[in-house]
Amino acid sequence: MSLIKIIEHSKTPKYKQIINSIISAVENGVIEDGAQLPSVNKLLNKYDISRDTIVKAYQRLKELEIIDSVPGKGYYVKRTNFKQKAKVFLLFNKLSQHKKIIYDAFSQRLGDDATIDFFIYNNDFQFFKQLITTNKNENYTHFVIIPHFLEGGFGAADFINQIPKSKLIILDKLIYGITEDYAAVYQDFKNDIYEVLIKALPLLQKYSKLKIIFPPYSYHPHEILAGFRLFCAEYAFEHSIVHDINTEGISPDEVYINLMEDDLVTLIKRIKSLDLEVGKDVGIISYNETPLKEVLLDGITIISTDFEQLGQTAAELVLHPSTEHIKNPFKLVVRNSL
Repeated sequence: MSLIKIIEHSKTPKYKQIINSIISAVENGVIEDGAQLPSVNKLLNKYDISRDTIVKAYQRLKELEIIDSVPGKGYYVKRTNFKQKAKVFLLFNKLSQHKKIIYDAFSQRLGDDATIDFFIYNNDFQFFKQLITTNKNENYTHFVIIPHFLEGGFGAADFINQIPKSKLIILDKLIYGITEDYAAVYQDFKNDIYEVLIKALPLLQKYSKLKIIFPPYSYHPHEILAGFRLFCAEYAFEHSIVHDINTEGISPDEVYINLMEDDLVTLIKRIKSLDLEVGKDVGIISYNETPLKEVLLDGITIISTDFEQLGQTAAELVLHPSTEHIKNPFKLVVRNSL
Protein backbone atom coordinates (compact mmCIF):
# COMPACT_ATOMS: atom_id res chain seq x y z
CA MET A 1 0.00 0.00 0.00
CA SER A 2 2.87 2.39 0.75
CA LEU A 3 4.06 2.16 -2.85
CA ILE A 4 1.00 4.01 -4.16
CA LYS A 5 1.30 7.77 -3.74
CA ILE A 6 -1.73 10.03 -4.20
CA ILE A 7 -0.95 13.78 -4.04
CA GLU A 8 -4.19 15.64 -3.41
CA HIS A 9 -3.02 19.04 -4.71
CA SER A 10 -1.57 17.53 -7.88
CA LYS A 11 -3.63 18.10 -11.02
CA THR A 12 -2.53 14.75 -12.42
CA PRO A 13 -5.65 12.52 -12.60
CA LYS A 14 -5.70 10.05 -9.73
CA TYR A 15 -5.78 7.01 -12.01
CA LYS A 16 -2.54 8.26 -13.58
CA GLN A 17 -1.02 8.79 -10.13
CA ILE A 18 -1.73 5.13 -9.35
CA ILE A 19 -0.15 4.10 -12.67
CA ASN A 20 2.86 6.35 -12.06
CA SER A 21 3.37 4.99 -8.55
CA ILE A 22 3.40 1.37 -9.66
CA ILE A 23 5.62 2.05 -12.68
CA SER A 24 8.07 3.94 -10.44
CA ALA A 25 8.16 1.03 -7.99
CA VAL A 26 8.77 -1.41 -10.84
CA GLU A 27 11.55 0.73 -12.36
CA ASN A 28 13.26 1.17 -8.98
CA GLY A 29 13.15 -2.56 -8.22
CA VAL A 30 10.96 -2.07 -5.16
CA ILE A 31 8.51 -4.75 -6.27
CA GLU A 32 9.33 -8.05 -7.98
CA ASP A 33 7.72 -10.34 -10.53
CA GLY A 34 4.67 -12.00 -9.06
CA ALA A 35 4.18 -9.47 -6.26
CA GLN A 36 0.53 -8.94 -5.40
CA LEU A 37 -0.85 -5.41 -5.67
CA PRO A 38 -3.35 -3.86 -3.25
CA SER A 39 -6.93 -4.87 -3.97
CA VAL A 40 -9.43 -2.40 -5.35
CA ASN A 41 -11.30 -2.43 -2.02
CA LYS A 42 -8.14 -1.68 -0.02
CA LEU A 43 -7.34 1.31 -2.23
CA LEU A 44 -10.95 2.48 -1.99
CA ASN A 45 -10.78 2.49 1.79
CA LYS A 46 -7.38 4.17 2.06
CA TYR A 47 -7.67 6.93 -0.54
CA ASP A 48 -11.42 7.56 -0.80
CA ILE A 49 -11.36 7.44 -4.59
CA SER A 50 -13.84 5.83 -6.94
CA ARG A 51 -13.76 2.18 -7.94
CA ASP A 52 -13.74 3.23 -11.60
CA THR A 53 -10.55 5.25 -11.02
CA ILE A 54 -8.69 2.25 -9.60
CA VAL A 55 -10.00 -0.18 -12.21
CA LYS A 56 -9.02 2.26 -14.98
CA ALA A 57 -5.47 2.46 -13.61
CA TYR A 58 -5.10 -1.31 -13.29
CA GLN A 59 -6.59 -1.86 -16.75
CA ARG A 60 -4.04 0.51 -18.30
CA LEU A 61 -1.22 -1.29 -16.49
CA LYS A 62 -2.54 -4.56 -17.91
CA GLU A 63 -2.53 -3.06 -21.42
CA LEU A 64 1.13 -2.16 -20.87
CA GLU A 65 1.68 -5.77 -19.74
CA ILE A 66 3.18 -4.58 -16.48
CA ILE A 67 0.55 -6.36 -14.37
CA ASP A 68 -1.94 -9.17 -14.82
CA SER A 69 -4.99 -10.35 -12.93
CA VAL A 70 -6.19 -13.71 -11.64
CA PRO A 71 -9.98 -13.96 -11.22
CA GLY A 72 -10.87 -14.22 -7.55
CA LYS A 73 -7.30 -13.54 -6.41
CA GLY A 74 -6.41 -10.02 -7.59
CA TYR A 75 -3.67 -8.21 -9.46
CA TYR A 76 -0.02 -9.24 -9.74
CA VAL A 77 3.16 -7.77 -11.18
CA LYS A 78 3.89 -9.47 -14.50
CA ARG A 79 6.84 -7.50 -15.88
CA THR A 80 9.67 -5.71 -14.10
CA ASN A 81 11.84 -4.76 -17.09
CA PHE A 82 9.59 -1.84 -18.06
CA LYS A 83 11.49 1.43 -18.36
CA GLN A 84 10.18 4.89 -19.20
CA LYS A 85 12.32 7.59 -20.80
CA ALA A 86 11.35 10.33 -18.38
CA LYS A 87 9.64 11.37 -15.18
CA VAL A 88 8.38 14.95 -15.54
CA PHE A 89 7.48 17.58 -12.97
CA LEU A 90 5.08 19.81 -14.92
CA LEU A 91 4.21 23.20 -13.39
CA PHE A 92 1.65 25.58 -14.94
CA ASN A 93 0.64 29.00 -13.68
CA LYS A 94 -3.11 28.32 -14.02
CA LEU A 95 -5.76 26.11 -15.54
CA SER A 96 -7.45 27.44 -18.68
CA GLN A 97 -8.65 26.20 -22.02
CA HIS A 98 -5.33 27.19 -23.57
CA LYS A 99 -3.27 25.46 -20.89
CA LYS A 100 -5.37 22.32 -21.36
CA ILE A 101 -4.39 22.31 -25.05
CA ILE A 102 -0.71 22.52 -24.05
CA TYR A 103 -1.10 19.74 -21.47
CA ASP A 104 -3.01 17.44 -23.81
CA ALA A 105 -0.49 17.87 -26.64
CA PHE A 106 2.43 17.38 -24.23
CA SER A 107 0.90 14.31 -22.61
CA GLN A 108 -0.21 12.70 -25.88
CA ARG A 109 3.20 13.15 -27.51
CA LEU A 110 4.98 11.61 -24.52
CA GLY A 111 2.48 8.75 -24.33
CA ASP A 112 3.78 5.86 -22.26
CA ASP A 113 7.37 7.08 -22.55
CA ALA A 114 7.02 9.34 -19.50
CA THR A 115 5.36 9.82 -16.15
CA ILE A 116 3.91 13.32 -15.59
CA ASP A 117 3.24 14.87 -12.17
CA PHE A 118 1.18 17.97 -12.91
CA PHE A 119 0.85 20.99 -10.58
CA ILE A 120 -0.77 24.45 -10.68
CA TYR A 121 0.51 27.43 -8.66
CA ASN A 122 -2.21 29.98 -9.57
CA ASN A 123 0.27 32.74 -10.53
CA ASP A 124 1.42 32.80 -6.88
CA PHE A 125 5.22 33.08 -6.65
CA GLN A 126 5.37 31.82 -3.07
CA PHE A 127 3.36 28.71 -3.97
CA PHE A 128 5.53 28.30 -7.07
CA LYS A 129 8.64 28.16 -4.86
CA GLN A 130 6.96 25.85 -2.36
CA LEU A 131 6.00 23.29 -5.01
CA ILE A 132 9.47 23.22 -6.53
CA THR A 133 11.19 23.07 -3.12
CA THR A 134 8.97 20.19 -2.01
CA ASN A 135 9.60 18.18 -5.17
CA LYS A 136 13.13 19.08 -6.30
CA ASN A 137 14.68 16.08 -4.52
CA GLU A 138 12.32 13.60 -6.17
CA ASN A 139 13.81 11.56 -8.98
CA TYR A 140 12.45 13.73 -11.81
CA THR A 141 14.33 13.73 -15.08
CA HIS A 142 12.75 17.05 -16.16
CA PHE A 143 11.23 20.15 -14.61
CA VAL A 144 8.91 21.73 -17.21
CA ILE A 145 7.77 25.16 -15.99
CA ILE A 146 5.55 28.03 -17.18
CA PRO A 147 6.68 31.12 -15.18
CA HIS A 148 3.90 33.76 -14.98
CA PHE A 149 3.29 35.64 -11.71
CA LEU A 150 0.67 38.20 -10.65
CA GLU A 151 3.07 39.74 -8.17
CA GLY A 152 6.49 39.03 -6.78
CA GLY A 153 8.60 36.85 -8.98
CA PHE A 154 11.57 39.23 -8.84
CA GLY A 155 13.80 36.42 -7.59
CA ALA A 156 12.42 33.85 -10.04
CA ALA A 157 15.66 33.47 -12.00
CA ASP A 158 17.75 32.96 -8.86
CA PHE A 159 15.29 30.37 -7.60
CA ILE A 160 15.03 28.53 -10.92
CA ASN A 161 18.84 28.47 -11.12
CA GLN A 162 18.75 25.91 -8.30
CA ILE A 163 17.31 23.36 -10.76
CA PRO A 164 19.97 21.46 -12.76
CA LYS A 165 19.88 22.96 -16.25
CA SER A 166 20.02 19.53 -17.87
CA LYS A 167 16.58 18.92 -16.32
CA LEU A 168 15.04 22.35 -16.97
CA ILE A 169 12.58 23.24 -19.75
CA ILE A 170 10.98 26.71 -19.65
CA LEU A 171 7.67 27.15 -21.48
CA ASP A 172 5.88 30.19 -22.88
CA LYS A 173 7.90 33.01 -21.27
CA LEU A 174 11.66 33.38 -21.03
CA ILE A 175 13.03 34.51 -17.66
CA TYR A 176 16.12 36.70 -17.86
CA GLY A 177 18.89 35.83 -15.47
CA ILE A 178 18.77 32.04 -15.77
CA THR A 179 22.38 30.94 -16.15
CA GLU A 180 23.97 28.16 -18.19
CA ASP A 181 22.35 26.40 -21.13
CA TYR A 182 18.78 25.12 -20.79
CA ALA A 183 15.86 24.23 -23.07
CA ALA A 184 12.91 26.53 -23.77
CA VAL A 185 9.84 26.90 -25.98
CA TYR A 186 8.76 30.52 -25.82
CA GLN A 187 6.62 33.33 -27.16
CA ASP A 188 8.38 36.47 -28.38
CA PHE A 189 5.70 38.73 -26.93
CA LYS A 190 7.00 42.07 -28.23
CA ASN A 191 7.73 41.02 -31.79
CA ASP A 192 4.74 38.68 -32.06
CA ILE A 193 2.15 41.43 -31.57
CA TYR A 194 4.16 43.89 -33.65
CA GLU A 195 4.36 41.52 -36.61
CA VAL A 196 0.72 40.37 -36.59
CA LEU A 197 -0.52 43.97 -36.38
CA ILE A 198 1.50 44.70 -39.51
CA LYS A 199 -0.30 41.79 -41.19
CA ALA A 200 -3.62 43.30 -40.08
CA LEU A 201 -2.65 46.82 -41.25
CA PRO A 202 -5.00 46.98 -44.28
CA LEU A 203 -7.98 46.33 -42.00
CA LEU A 204 -6.72 48.53 -39.16
CA GLN A 205 -6.41 51.55 -41.46
CA LYS A 206 -10.19 51.99 -41.58
CA TYR A 207 -10.09 52.87 -37.85
CA SER A 208 -8.62 55.99 -36.24
CA LYS A 209 -7.47 54.71 -32.83
CA LEU A 210 -6.09 51.50 -31.35
CA LYS A 211 -6.62 50.54 -27.70
CA ILE A 212 -5.25 47.57 -25.80
CA ILE A 213 -7.01 46.40 -22.62
CA PHE A 214 -4.28 45.60 -20.12
CA PRO A 215 -5.43 45.31 -16.47
CA PRO A 216 -2.98 46.80 -13.95
CA TYR A 217 -2.75 43.50 -12.06
CA SER A 218 -1.99 41.06 -14.84
CA TYR A 219 0.47 38.21 -15.32
CA HIS A 220 0.71 39.06 -19.03
CA PRO A 221 4.21 40.25 -20.01
CA HIS A 222 4.69 43.97 -20.50
CA GLU A 223 6.62 43.18 -23.68
CA ILE A 224 3.15 42.99 -25.28
CA LEU A 225 2.69 46.70 -24.56
CA ALA A 226 6.14 47.47 -25.96
CA GLY A 227 5.29 45.76 -29.24
CA PHE A 228 1.90 47.49 -29.39
CA ARG A 229 3.44 50.93 -28.82
CA LEU A 230 6.15 50.27 -31.40
CA PHE A 231 3.59 49.39 -34.06
CA CYS A 232 1.41 52.41 -33.29
CA ALA A 233 4.40 54.76 -33.39
CA GLU A 234 5.74 53.41 -36.68
CA TYR A 235 2.37 53.51 -38.42
CA ALA A 236 1.11 56.76 -36.82
CA PHE A 237 -1.89 55.33 -34.99
CA GLU A 238 -3.41 57.22 -32.11
CA HIS A 239 -3.43 54.70 -29.26
CA SER A 240 -3.94 54.16 -25.55
CA ILE A 241 -3.67 51.56 -22.79
CA VAL A 242 -7.02 50.73 -21.16
CA HIS A 243 -6.75 49.47 -17.57
CA ASP A 244 -10.48 49.02 -16.93
CA ILE A 245 -12.90 48.41 -19.79
CA ASN A 246 -15.86 48.91 -17.43
CA THR A 247 -15.17 52.66 -17.25
CA GLU A 248 -13.55 53.31 -20.62
CA GLY A 249 -15.34 55.57 -23.06
CA ILE A 250 -16.11 53.69 -26.29
CA SER A 251 -16.41 55.58 -29.58
CA PRO A 252 -16.76 54.64 -33.26
CA ASP A 253 -13.58 54.12 -35.32
CA GLU A 254 -11.72 52.41 -32.47
CA VAL A 255 -10.09 48.96 -32.38
CA TYR A 256 -9.81 47.12 -29.07
CA ILE A 257 -7.25 44.41 -28.36
CA ASN A 258 -8.17 42.30 -25.34
CA LEU A 259 -6.11 39.76 -23.42
CA MET A 260 -8.61 38.51 -20.82
CA GLU A 261 -11.81 36.61 -21.61
CA ASP A 262 -13.85 38.55 -19.04
CA ASP A 263 -12.82 41.83 -20.67
CA LEU A 264 -14.00 40.54 -24.06
CA VAL A 265 -17.48 39.82 -22.67
CA THR A 266 -17.68 43.25 -21.02
CA LEU A 267 -16.45 44.97 -24.17
CA ILE A 268 -19.06 43.29 -26.39
CA LYS A 269 -21.85 44.11 -23.94
CA ARG A 270 -20.85 47.77 -23.82
CA ILE A 271 -20.55 48.06 -27.61
CA LYS A 272 -24.04 46.60 -28.01
CA SER A 273 -25.47 48.94 -25.37
CA LEU A 274 -24.25 51.89 -27.47
CA ASP A 275 -25.93 50.52 -30.61
CA LEU A 276 -22.55 50.20 -32.30
CA GLU A 277 -21.73 47.34 -34.65
CA VAL A 278 -18.67 45.16 -34.09
CA GLY A 279 -16.55 44.95 -37.23
CA LYS A 280 -18.04 48.10 -38.70
CA ASP A 281 -18.11 50.82 -36.04
CA VAL A 282 -15.73 49.22 -33.53
CA GLY A 283 -13.09 46.57 -34.19
CA ILE A 284 -12.07 43.75 -31.85
CA ILE A 285 -8.90 41.66 -31.81
CA SER A 286 -8.74 39.04 -29.07
CA TYR A 287 -5.72 37.22 -27.69
CA ASN A 288 -5.76 33.40 -27.81
CA GLU A 289 -7.96 31.20 -29.95
CA THR A 290 -11.00 29.38 -28.52
CA PRO A 291 -13.80 27.52 -30.34
CA LEU A 292 -16.31 30.13 -29.07
CA LYS A 293 -14.46 32.96 -30.82
CA GLU A 294 -14.97 31.24 -34.16
CA VAL A 295 -18.75 31.68 -33.87
CA LEU A 296 -19.24 34.63 -31.49
CA LEU A 297 -20.67 37.62 -33.45
CA ASP A 298 -19.98 35.67 -36.65
CA GLY A 299 -16.33 35.40 -35.68
CA ILE A 300 -13.85 37.27 -33.48
CA THR A 301 -10.46 38.11 -35.01
CA ILE A 302 -7.72 36.51 -32.92
CA ILE A 303 -3.98 36.69 -32.45
CA SER A 304 -2.61 33.59 -30.82
CA THR A 305 0.37 31.38 -30.27
CA ASP A 306 -0.01 27.77 -31.38
CA PHE A 307 -0.68 26.10 -28.02
CA GLU A 308 -0.75 22.58 -29.44
CA GLN A 309 2.62 23.11 -31.09
CA LEU A 310 4.02 24.48 -27.83
CA GLY A 311 3.05 21.30 -25.98
CA GLN A 312 4.35 19.02 -28.71
CA THR A 313 7.69 20.84 -28.92
CA ALA A 314 8.10 20.67 -25.14
CA ALA A 315 7.55 16.92 -25.30
CA GLU A 316 10.18 16.60 -28.02
CA LEU A 317 12.67 18.37 -25.76
CA VAL A 318 11.92 15.78 -23.07
CA LEU A 319 12.30 12.83 -25.42
CA HIS A 320 15.30 14.27 -27.29
CA PRO A 321 17.30 16.40 -24.83
CA SER A 322 18.55 19.74 -26.13
CA THR A 323 19.38 23.21 -24.87
CA GLU A 324 17.64 24.96 -27.77
CA HIS A 325 15.45 28.03 -27.29
CA ILE A 326 12.63 27.49 -29.76
CA LYS A 327 10.28 30.34 -30.71
CA ASN A 328 6.70 29.12 -30.90
CA PRO A 329 4.59 30.11 -33.95
CA PHE A 330 2.22 33.09 -33.59
CA LYS A 331 -0.69 33.73 -35.93
CA LEU A 332 -3.39 36.18 -36.97
CA VAL A 333 -6.83 34.82 -37.89
CA VAL A 334 -9.01 37.52 -39.44
CA ARG A 335 -12.76 37.25 -38.85
CA ASN A 336 -15.75 39.59 -38.99
CA SER A 337 -14.91 41.56 -35.82
CA LEU A 338 -12.26 43.65 -37.60
